[in-house]
Amino acid sequence: MFILKVAYLGPKGTFSEEAALRYFPNSKNEMVMYNTIFDVLEAVDEGEADKGIVPIENAIEGTITMTTDGLINHDVWIEGEAVLPVKLHLLTVRGANLGDIKEIWSIPPALAQCRMFTKEMKAETKHYSSTSGAAEALSQSGRFDAGAVASELAASIFDLDIAKRDIHDNDCNSTRFLVLSKTPNGNILETDKSMLLITPTEDRPGLLAIILNVFSSLNINLSWIESRPTKKKLGTYRFFIEAALGVHEANLKKAVTILEAYGHDVKVLGSYRKTKL
Repeated sequence: MFILKVAYLGPKGTFSEEAALRYFPNSKNEMVMYNTIFDVLEAVDEGEADKGIVPIENAIEGTITMTTDGLINHDVWIEGEAVLPVKLHLLTVRGANLGDIKEIWSIPPALAQCRMFTKEMKAETKHYSSTSGAAEALSQSGRFDAGAVASELAASIFDLDIAKRDIHDNDCNSTRFLVLSKTPNGNILETDKSMLLITPTEDRPGLLAIILNVFSSLNINLSWIESRPTKKKLGTYRFFIEAALGVHEANLKKAVTILEAYGHDVKVLGSYRKTKL
């Protein structure tokens, strides 16, 4: 089996690391942690890593715009999609009692997703830059009156107890990750989703409706649409569109041809299948 160098977003114990370990289970792979999403994309673009994995969307928080902006600025290929269920737990130092917890630490989105639990606990909240960062800080502090909202992986890495499992308000939370390579890999004919980046060359009334009508007229289902500013002029946008067809399908090729005939710049960012982790 080919040994891969896989780039992922750190620090250790994050959901990104968990997604990377599950998607690339070969223990001989070299898992390389990077500080930002841009760093992961750059590592793949410049050949420092064979593969990369970055979050693109959370079921509750929505699109991760740092990833969409990074895809615009880096030449990488999306070869896979991985969906990771997000389970948030209250971690404590070993021997701590749940009833003694007065502070709960984590990133703001994670704390927001556990609002009912923290309210019930009548605990103060403290913000950290990552869930795993909060878990590591708790482990180093040795405090029996504080807890961290983080993953089961973080509990294992930082030798913490899981005082209370599944403390999130919404049981359906998950994060979607994109798996990246420098060039297309695998059998494109087996893919059933594709992502396009469409940059209009002119702004006019009904622009997005015109673009979407191209897909509708060809009976192409769209599973995700996101707009991002062109950063050239206020009110001008480019569009990420995910189609439920592989890039090899005739109707998707027709859609690209029509959009280009309208004068739009169309870039195929990848073609892939969905994997549940």
